[in-house]
Amino acid sequence: MTLTTKTRKTPKFIKSLMVGIVAATVATTAIVAPAMAGSNNIGGSFSITILPGNNTEEAQAMRAGMALFNIINSLENGAAVRQNGNNNSAGMQQNGAGNFGTIWQEGSGNAGTLQQNGNGNAYGIYQFGDNTNVDVSQFGNNQTGATFIFGF
Repeated sequence: MTLTTKTRKTPKFIKSLMVGIVAATVATTAIVAPAMAGSNNIGGSFSITILPGNNTEEAQAMRAGMALFNIINSLENGAAVRQNGNNNSAGMQQNGAGNFGTIWQEGSGNAGTLQQNGNGNAYGIYQFGDNTNVDVSQFGNNQTGATFIFGF
């Protein structure tokens, strides 16, 4: 007797949507409960970078997630920097048309820069906690990505 099983493939859009939901969940959790360092005053950080593959649907889902985040937080298209804390610094440079960039900092002593050269690029930098540093450069067209960094 031979047993056969049927395997259903998960549509790429569903996979892309799940990546966006996970990214939004990580960002929301970090806003509510940032990582705390121990009493020994030794700090550190960890980061998560999400880059969609060569799949247009994944990039579109990620862009939609970033746009929704900015709508919820009343940010505008183009370049947006939002900081909550002390001694934070951020810089953004965009060369080209249709680029979209966000730097969101919650905590103190964070530094972030985003450089976009080309057209139709989208990237979000989300920093939580203290004393994190991230520099991102996009060169080319229609690139998408996000970095979440947590300092403690």
